[in-house]
Amino acid sequence: MKQILKHSFEAVSLLTTTNGMLDVTIVPAFNQPDWLIPSSLILSVDEHDQRTSIYDWQEQEVSVFHLLPQDKAVDKIIVLEGNTSEHRLALQTAGELHQLQVRISDVKDIEVPENFDKTNINETAVPFNENVMLSYLFQTVMIEDKVYLVPDLDKIAHQLVDVSS
Repeated sequence: MKQILKHSFEAVSLLTTTNGMLDVTIVPAFNQPDWLIPSSLILSVDEHDQRTSIYDWQEQEVSVFHLLPQDKAVDKIIVLEGNTSEHRLALQTAGELHQLQVRISDVKDIEVPENFDKTNINETAVPFNENVMLSYLFQTVMIEDKVYLVPDLDKIAHQLVDVSS
């Protein structure tokens, strides 16, 4: 019998008290499941078709994490709130973002699917080695039979700040 995974999605503080719903944004990623980000962390979504490692947002330099490999065209930057203003980060990707309101009980923790190619993510995450990168894939979840990644944004932000310093 397969062990049931204990739910470890830590965005509980983002639940509304009236209906137990979580507002998330689905961010497209390449060669991996799309990322699931709490919508309340998004500070801005800007059209930006130039690949960059630092994004000038409201007179602040924000480190950028790429969800697409070097040879793929980008079209937007999503600026996310961090624990401090220094630890804000941006995600660079292409494609449409989708918002979803999901009941927390409908978010199922799952094991990383076998068809998930761990080497492909390294193409997008230049400053990270494979073992470090995999630790940032906080949780793989399923909602309505679709697999998503819930990244540990805090760890990514700290790694990006350390790399750029």
